[in-house]
Amino acid sequence: MNMTPTELPGLLEALRGFAAGTLDRDAYLRACAARADECEPWLKAFVTRVPAADLKAATQGPLAGIPVGVKDIIATAGLRTTNGSAMFADHVPMEDAAVVSAIKRLGGTVFGKTVTTEFAFRHPGATVNPWNSAHTPGGSSSGSAAAVAAGIVPLALGTQTMGSVVRPAAYCGVVGFKASFGAVPREGVHPLSGSLDHVGFMARCVDDVAYALATLGDPGYTLADGTDLAAFRLDPQHGLDPLPAPALALVCAPGWDKVDAEQKALLERVAATLRRSGASVEEVVLPEIGAPTLEPLQRILGFEALDIYGDLVARYPDRASARLQGLVDTSRDIARADYVGARRTQRELRSALSTRLSGYDAILTVPASGEAPAGLDDTGDASWCAPWTFLGFPALTVPAGRSARGLPLGVQLVGTFGRDIATLRVAKWVETVLGQKTA
Repeated sequence: MNMTPTELPGLLEALRGFAAGTLDRDAYLRACAARADECEPWLKAFVTRVPAADLKAATQGPLAGIPVGVKDIIATAGLRTTNGSAMFADHVPMEDAAVVSAIKRLGGTVFGKTVTTEFAFRHPGATVNPWNSAHTPGGSSSGSAAAVAAGIVPLALGTQTMGSVVRPAAYCGVVGFKASFGAVPREGVHPLSGSLDHVGFMARCVDDVAYALATLGDPGYTLADGTDLAAFRLDPQHGLDPLPAPALALVCAPGWDKVDAEQKALLERVAATLRRSGASVEEVVLPEIGAPTLEPLQRILGFEALDIYGDLVARYPDRASARLQGLVDTSRDIARADYVGARRTQRELRSALSTRLSGYDAILTVPASGEAPAGLDDTGDASWCAPWTFLGFPALTVPAGRSARGLPLGVQLVGTFGRDIATLRVAKWVETVLGQKTA
């Protein structure tokens, strides 16, 4: 198959090419490496790359021939894992994280380690937005979003504690999917907050992230209908069956006053388009999606992060950013009783909202306030993703348009706890109706 660096196939496209004999696995890896060589001098999506000469494609397995970008807080045996921190600048793990072990076992190839903010918190790395290098790519999964958007890899791993998969994916114009809490193994992923951390996937279309869940999700994870995730199989030749004419809850909170006019107008256009195509789109007010979720989330994050990072910051104050030091300092006043109460609120709201939204197939909302902000000193506001992370609900962004400055804009689709496959099927239908797989 003849291709230029900007025409590299996505995940399922590549697998179909391998199966048909029109695409050679090793040639595909070399083309991805060439694309990285072209982009990396300015994009800076990777902390560490596997040398092109060492990229060897497996011939067997559901991910054989697929290069994967791995966020640099996810352990890779023998490959430097810095956690985005000077404290771990030369750290080389002895073992793979569970999700990396699965990638290798299933024939995938670790392409390199993608840039993360420091310990997946707020201090940004060097990556720029691939559509405009003066704008942030978002965070904390900055490098993963940028690498997929630039066409370097068809799949990259990210993590989300507040908005760190969905928001950068929206800013960079790719699909970013965070499954229900616990659906993807987290062993070997450096924690920020164990009660909030999720592993997620970034790719170019909904089928590709669905395939990632089918292959890399925890097979013992029980879905909302009582079946195990192991029962979810996706034929790469066919892809995911869309869920036609879904019932959608249009949610305009939290912080609707901070959403810019372009993003609001895009959401309205998408809602109108989906209605014309047969969906039921009903505006739903959820008072809990605001302070009732964001305040306990901050308590959980602070209390658990202090336990993880308090001693590290004390030992290496010169290697910790002001943002990390600030997180540690402000978290010292969180009482255990308040933390326990926040965890209880998390469980109660997860159950209550899952029940209240049971008549809808998914929530339709915004993934961010608008386009990626200018500047590289901040990765953007996670307020429009954080409530769903707090609840552990599956969530993903689908590219849906461009701002006046040509930067990507997306919409966010959210399912209730354990309804990951149904949420992906809704997203596939939405993506099909909108008529675009990438921004």
